[in-house]
Amino acid sequence: MRALEGSTVAITGGTGSFGSTMARHLLDRGVAQVNIFSRDEAKQDDMRRRFNDERMRFFLGDVRDESSVAPAMRGVDFVFHAAALKQVPSCEFFPQQAVYTNVTGSFHVMRAAANAGVKSLVCLSTDKAVYPVNAMGMSKALMEKTAQAFARNYPESQMTVSVTRYGNVMYSRGSVIPLFVSQIQKGEPLTLTEPSMTRFLMSLADSVDLVDHAFSHAQPGDLFIKKAPASTVDVLARAVASLLGNDDPEIRVIGFRHGEKLHETLLSREEIGKASDEGDYFRVPLDARSLQYELYFDEGKQTISRDTDYTSENTHRLDVDETKRLLLRLPEMQKLIGESQ
Repeated sequence: MRALEGSTVAITGGTGSFGSTMARHLLDRGVAQVNIFSRDEAKQDDMRRRFNDERMRFFLGDVRDESSVAPAMRGVDFVFHAAALKQVPSCEFFPQQAVYTNVTGSFHVMRAAANAGVKSLVCLSTDKAVYPVNAMGMSKALMEKTAQAFARNYPESQMTVSVTRYGNVMYSRGSVIPLFVSQIQKGEPLTLTEPSMTRFLMSLADSVDLVDHAFSHAQPGDLFIKKAPASTVDVLARAVASLLGNDDPEIRVIGFRHGEKLHETLLSREEIGKASDEGDYFRVPLDARSLQYELYFDEGKQTISRDTDYTSENTHRLDVDETKRLLLRLPEMQKLIGESQ
């Protein structure tokens, strides 16, 4: 396992929800320096004041511009690549922007990190990259392919590139939970696109655990998935409302947004066929065959059915009470309930 203590780590998209949580985790683990790379100077200034830690360095730039990425990689041991365009509807209207950031930008990060002698690079992906129907998911799927191609094409590289894939992160930027909270506080109806829609649910702490696991265990090109429960958006809305004192909220159905699926998939049946079970995680090894297609196959343990996908419909489905218990693990929800009492 790789040791973080005393190392220098870079986080792209470091001012986002994951980046802030990961930065705190790294500082608590005793790293020597954390380089925060992002394009938002206001968020950088806020983060600098909030953390007030001399081990943090801030680099202004955009992953689309490789020359701006390079300075943040100098002297870095490990990189967590979280910079991305993540909003499904906006990427539907501007798909080329999703490609520039999520695909080309990711390639820039990989190349700059390799040139700087980075030892390990973990890329963050999404369940929307599996059987993608929207531009955001398609661009993230290509990001995954870019990472795997790097591992395949540069087997002698000292840098291990791996990918993590997870579902909705509760209370992250763009999450529906803050919208529900705002609507409840204003006495407005809760707006749902489709009540029976299901989504995997993870906390920011869970996402950090997944990235930590990949960082510690990855071989080049590995893909890691954290097992996760799911709920319908109707159950999630009612759980949030109940925690805030409303057990019978008014629900208004507004219909599917651009590019939305009814259910999400974390592992395709093709990936399950070679996945291995690592307790709370699944690992999918790189298909390392060359264009000559030499025989290569890594057989995993048969832990789930090989003839179906791992989806938010067939994973453990939470009811309202179970969802409330999950929500109560979130620091934001704990604070909110404390303020309302």
